[in-house]
Formats: sequence, C-alpha cells, structure tokens
Amino acid sequence: MRWIILTGALLSAPAFGQTPQPFPRPGESSPPQRPAGPGSAAPQSQAAQPAPQTPADPNAPSAVTAGFPIYPAAQLLASYDAGRGQRYYVYGTTSPFADIVAYYRTQLDERGNLVFKEPPTHMFEVGRFREETMAFPPGVTVKDWTWGGSLGYPNPKLGAQPARFPTIIMIVPAPPTAPAAR
Repeated sequence: MRWIILTGALLSAPAFGQTPQPFPRPGESSPPQRPAGPGSAAPQSQAAQPAPQTPADPNAPSAVTAGFPIYPAAQLLASYDAGRGQRYYVYGTTSPFADIVAYYRTQLDERGNLVFKEPPTHMFEVGRFREETMAFPPGVTVKDWTWGGSLGYPNPKLGAQPARFPTIIMIVPAPPTAPAAR
C-alpha cells in the first residue's frame, strides 16, 4: 500500500506547480540540457509493434538500462535517484493513456492494475519487491494527465514541443544488485 501512495505522490508532484529536479549524485556534474526529440504521436497500431532497442533521445537510457521497453514516441523528461541503488525514469508522450496501457500490456505480457480511477493510473509490477534492497517495486506506471480537464503534464524543457504531455510513463527498474525483473 505504501508504494501506491509514494507512486501517486511522485506522479502528482508537478500538479503543485513545481517541476521535479533530479537528485545529484556525489561526483556527478549536472546533466547538459538536451533538446527535445521529435514529438509526434504514435500511430494507433503502435500497441502491436515491438519496442525499439533505443529511444528517440540519444541521451535517454536504452530499454536494457531501463529494464523495460520504452514506448517509441516517449520523450525522457527526467531521471531520479530513488535511493537504495535504484533510479526511476519519467517519460512523456502525446499518445492517449489507453494506447500506452495497451502497449505495455502487450510488451510486458501483463494485465497490470488500474490503481486509481481518477486520475487514471495504471501500474504494471514486474518482479518481486524486496523492501531491504529496493525503494520501489520494479515496474511501469502510466498516468493520464488530461483527467478533469487538465491540459497535461508541463514539459520541463522550456520552449520544447509539445508544451504538455497528455500521458506520463514512469519506469522503475530493479536495482543493479537485485535479480532481473522478469
């Protein structure tokens, strides 16, 4: 239950008017500002297509690094240190919530769970959560940011297109020391 509350809080943080900033790691310099990749909506048949090995942003983690497929039209928005050796990745996409959920159902061969009806938030937990070694359970969370008339999740890259993302994807890989998520 705690992870549902934490995930909900993490995905709703920008609703309070602040753009989340990644946690710096010791000895790590600030990442350079990356230009936004081509932001086009994926075709409706996208859910049946396999995920590419690398996302559109050349500086974004690969599907191997993220531990899960990355929706082809998704743009990396941020990466955060979740603690306990885990990072999580936040992606934005202009594709509708239902299309993203269908894509991950196909790619992960999991139904997942609709954990919130309002705003729609769907979670795919893949792998076992070990509280002693993990901050979050490995998986993918998809949230509809257009619920209730919202214009979408604000693009944290000033002047980049699109200005807002209707759907947000949060990917939490297993920490490097943990067994593989599948």
